[in-house]
Order: sequence, then C-alpha cells, then structure tokens
Amino acid sequence: MSRTVIVGDVHGCFRELQDLLACVGLTQDDRLFFVGDLVGRGPDTLSVLALVRRAGAVVVRGNHEQKLLGYARAQRSGGPPVRLGPNHTDLASAMTEEDWELLRGMPLWHDLPEHDVRIVHAGVMPGLAVEETDVGVLTTIRALTPRGQPSATRGGDPWGRWYQGPPHVVFGHNALMHPQLHPWATGIDLGCVYGGFLAALVLAPGQTIPNADERQDLLVTVPARQAYYPVRGRTSK
Repeated sequence: MSRTVIVGDVHGCFRELQDLLACVGLTQDDRLFFVGDLVGRGPDTLSVLALVRRAGAVVVRGNHEQKLLGYARAQRSGGPPVRLGPNHTDLASAMTEEDWELLRGMPLWHDLPEHDVRIVHAGVMPGLAVEETDVGVLTTIRALTPRGQPSATRGGDPWGRWYQGPPHVVFGHNALMHPQLHPWATGIDLGCVYGGFLAALVLAPGQTIPNADERQDLLVTVPARQAYYPVRGRTSK
C-alpha cells in the first residue's frame, strides 16, 4: 500500500533530494508532497523541478516561488518591478515554460484528509480559517508578536505553539537544525541549503500524526553535502 512522503524545503539541493528519496526507498506506489521552496539559493533548481514533474508530486507554494511568480507577473504587465537577487534573476531567465507552469499550479495549501494533515509552506494564523488567511501569512509566518499578530521574524512565540487543530499542519520555511514538534504542527525545514539536513515525514496508509516522541521516528533525514548558502550565526531565510 502507498505511503505518504512529505519533503521539507529543497532550495535547489538536487543531489540531497536524490539521497533522501533513496533513503526513504520511494516507490511508484508512494505519494510525494513538498512543503514549498523548491527553488533558489541551491545549486540545481532546474533538476529539482524536473524530478518533481516526473514524480507527479504535489507542491504547495513557498515564499521563493511566490517571489518568482510576482517577478514574472510584473515583467508581463509592465507594472512596478519586483526586485530579485542575482541567484533568482539567473534562475528566472533559465526556467522553461514547463517550470513556470509548475510554479503557477502550486496551491497555497493542500489537505490530506486520510492523515488529518494540512500541508502549508510557512504556517497558519491560529484561530483563523485557512481560506481567510492572507497569502503573505501562509508563505512567511514564523511567529506571533506579543499582541498576537503574525510575524515573519523569530522575534516572538512560534505560531505552532498556539495553533490548535485539527488538522495537523506540516510546514517548512522556518529553517532550524531540528524539527519543530508542536502538538498540532510539525516543521520539517532543517536548513539543507545552509549546510543542515533535508528531511521527509513518512506516513503509513491512513496514519495520523502521533505525539512528539513517536513523531521523531517518522522523520527521515540526510545531511547536506555542503553549505550552498552559508549564513553566520544561525540558520535564517
């Protein structure tokens, strides 16, 4: 029977993605999902996108995909320009129409009712329906301010600490060297592109998310082959 495999932020780390899928032992029967940010900063985004297309995987939209899509819209419409760094500018020039079609087709969230799981890139706003949540929150939230407002920085409580499901939210974006194991949310961006790890959460058919201790056993990780986008001090985006 098919497993569900949910992969953290890849950021162009193609060889590590190959390593991870080999370690998971991915088969044609398994279903493959990504939390977004396939693109940018790492060495081989185009190969990552090609692999995702071949696998027929579902990818929710990350802030880096959102940035590229905003850039492309501005280029077409002649509206206010969207500034990109050199890495993203080169990537936008190299992407094919198939690549752009993949990005445009990415939903902001994806539900897996059989697991009682919702996949989103950055997170959700506790107490607010996902349908009513701004795209900026879904793609960039990390924490809540003391006044309970969404924040894209780490200067507050992690949003997952306050979120009460169901469903259980699996997310990326907030790159740390360890998974975030909240009661109703699991963060699986372990900072591969920064020299950390690439992670996958692997669920058996119909399996729901267990408690934190048992959840750790569902995670498969592989180390980065190098720090492609090193940062000082701590992992950041």
